[in-house]
Amino acid sequence: MMKRFKGMDKASRDTLITYALIIVAYAIMQALLSLHAISSSMVGLLVPICAYISLSISLNLVVGISGELSLGHAGFMSVGAFTGLVAAQVLAPAIPFGPLRLLVSMVIAGIFAAVAGVLVGIPVMRLQGDYLAIVTLAFGEIIKNLLNNLYVGYDGALHFSMKDVASLGMNGGKVLINGPQGAVGITELSTFTAGFLLVLFTLFVVTNLVNSRSGRAIMAVRDNRIAAESVGIDTTKYRLMAFVVAAALAGMAGALYAMNFSSIVPKKFDFNTSILILVFVVLGGMGNIRGGIIAAALLTILPEKLRFIGDYRMLIYAIVLIAVMLFSNNEQVRMAVDSMKSRFARMRDDDVIDDAAEGGEA
Repeated sequence: MMKRFKGMDKASRDTLITYALIIVAYAIMQALLSLHAISSSMVGLLVPICAYISLSISLNLVVGISGELSLGHAGFMSVGAFTGLVAAQVLAPAIPFGPLRLLVSMVIAGIFAAVAGVLVGIPVMRLQGDYLAIVTLAFGEIIKNLLNNLYVGYDGALHFSMKDVASLGMNGGKVLINGPQGAVGITELSTFTAGFLLVLFTLFVVTNLVNSRSGRAIMAVRDNRIAAESVGIDTTKYRLMAFVVAAALAGMAGALYAMNFSSIVPKKFDFNTSILILVFVVLGGMGNIRGGIIAAALLTILPEKLRFIGDYRMLIYAIVLIAVMLFSNNEQVRMAVDSMKSRFARMRDDDVIDDAAEGGEA
């Protein structure tokens, strides 16, 4: 087993290690939950952590793998969140089993977010650099403001209005989305297990795409767009592919996140949330999926653990962020880490040679 692991290529080995870390972390948390060894505040963070990890992985596909700067990821998250909430309410009579209803709602949320990704991506993917960042930022703000003025009701049929609740024209029924007040009375369907499965699914989709022929084309466009075009790669197509896949995964994460609370407001999915997800990616390393996962988990837990400081909590949080960024971008630190990696690689190769020699003697 160990020989087979050592014989894998680096990408496959890293992917397998990432899967193992996620599964081990889930097993440890489940054990702690069964022993009631986790505070209630930390229990409440488990689903958001899973959602943020999925968002970090999906945004890494755009920012790290595709090389595009997107500042509107929270917009796709919000599309998925409110679409998933509406779907869960409408499907309640037909699918009374909560986990199945959550799954179907997340799939619907992912589809709607993907459609939004296509609509935004077709014009946006012709832009590059700062222009792309500004347009995706504008998209996120547009979605937030549309949701602030959206009213949705259900009385056996869906009713939509951009004015007020009275304009819905319902006969009884229930208001699902109430403009700037958002969605209230949400059935909390999200669970830690559902979040864990979403993380695995997101990781599976992204890693398989990256290691596929399309993934190699996406990275070729990132490395040198002119060279990629010269060998016949449709740069717009592959950039759009990464953008839409990331949007769909963000929509599913948004649905999971929203159905973890009794109420949710559009303001939650503003520019600051997009920046937070981008910080996960940058802090973990551009294109480094495992690093993004660890950064998302730690930076979600850290503010909660700093609550005892009171008013200085966010100040300490910002100082920690700055310190980690400086540390991770220090050339001497990088050289030391590379030296350690080389040393471990040589030790591993020596072990392989020794094993082969022992096998030959036998």
